[in-house]
Amino acid sequence: MDSLLNILATWRPFTALVVGDFMLDQLVYGDAERLSPDAPVPILHVRKTENRPGGAANVCLDLAALRARVLAFGVTGHDPHADTLRRELAAQGIDTQGIIADASRPTTVKQNLIGLAQSRHPQKMFRVDMESREPLAADAMNALVAAFEKSLASADVVCIEDYNKGVCSPDFCRRVIDAARRANKPVFVDPARGTDYAKYKGATTITPNRTEAEEAAGLATDPHNANPNHNAALARTLLDRLDLDACILTLDRHGALVLEKGKAPAAVPTLARNVYDVTGAGDMFLAGLAAARANGANWLDATRFANAAAGLEVEVFGVQPIPLEQIHHSLVLMTSPQHGKLRTLDQALLEAAALRKQGKKIIFTNGCFDVLHSGHVTLLEKAAREGGDSGGGGFLIVGLNDDASVRRLKGESRPVNNQEDRARVLGALASVGAVILFAEDTPMRLIEHLKPDVLVKGADYTKEAVVGGKFVESYGGRVALIELVEGKSTSSTIERMRR
Repeated sequence: MDSLLNILATWRPFTALVVGDFMLDQLVYGDAERLSPDAPVPILHVRKTENRPGGAANVCLDLAALRARVLAFGVTGHDPHADTLRRELAAQGIDTQGIIADASRPTTVKQNLIGLAQSRHPQKMFRVDMESREPLAADAMNALVAAFEKSLASADVVCIEDYNKGVCSPDFCRRVIDAARRANKPVFVDPARGTDYAKYKGATTITPNRTEAEEAAGLATDPHNANPNHNAALARTLLDRLDLDACILTLDRHGALVLEKGKAPAAVPTLARNVYDVTGAGDMFLAGLAAARANGANWLDATRFANAAAGLEVEVFGVQPIPLEQIHHSLVLMTSPQHGKLRTLDQALLEAAALRKQGKKIIFTNGCFDVLHSGHVTLLEKAAREGGDSGGGGFLIVGLNDDASVRRLKGESRPVNNQEDRARVLGALASVGAVILFAEDTPMRLIEHLKPDVLVKGADYTKEAVVGGKFVESYGGRVALIELVEGKSTSSTIERMRR
């Protein structure tokens, strides 16, 4: 996991070509509190309608959220839905020049009717599909392949998202995969459900779920995942049959299985999640896998990254791209149980970036916090509230002097508690979000990197005397001075202990 975190710390933009079935998801929200008087069906009183890119278009958005330059290649109808889909993609910076309009077929639209009752969470009531599953006409296919090949030289990765809507026919997939292989570009496939996976032969990897893999491999089903060798046999069959570099099986709550050519299978467990909506999880997994590989991750680390991304996706309603910072934050937390809230500066920077995207303000304070007392606890509680109640609230990061700097500041008899113990105790406080050790006499380096929204010190300081205060105010942050609890200090506590 450390190797993956190192890759994330140096993450770079990349270029992805996305090929497949582009569609428009329409979310029709309304109140569903009555039954029809003329039939036993609920009535949906429509309140609003949202349009979101779906299918391969959603993969484009997921990749863009992972800092990719994305070029889209697919087919729509020649209709208003196609115009809407293009606008939605272009608004997120997606290059749509490779999307071909074909007047002989409609734009694929999935209209989801979503009801709310008594202001509770939205629930999908019904779905209406408008689509054609007919294979592309020869002229449309040729135009699409030509557009793809023209852009191939700029690609770091190629993603194929197949929903069985007619674009990814065997002939089309073979032409795309062969062109990518000739150009030495890796191809990542999220396959459609079906028994014929020969059209994906020569791809770099495929990411079927267990049910899809069982159908494609022609092996007996194992619905309860009771046989530990079953998944490996599925992956091995598809790996060999399709000449893949790796086969990644997604296994729902059981995580994923990675099988690389010439290696033993490896399991990637998943965290327990509050599953709200599984829509879009496969798209996010494909995007995450391709993005991590584009940044140099090995197959195991790339699958860990993709698994974390898909896990976050199922916790939100509908298809919503998960930002890189949020995935990194999740992975940092996965590695933190043995360290509590202790972070490196790089980890804290990614955590802060993810939290800011969620509307939270970053609050910073610092100190030795040697013998923790009620004055410290009160200061930290008040500091954490400086984020305010609007938006997402605040996240308090504490800069903690390491043992050597405490000795320089307080004398050779200090600290009473070593830095690991002090960090652990601070991390146990609900008000503290993260703790970072620093070796300097002042926290200026941390402040310059973190750029907190609020810098907190005790009211025994003046604003002019607060290290980093002028810097924080220079970009619109503020300095908050908090009244101390009278008669409470570490020095006085230690003195009483010595008597």
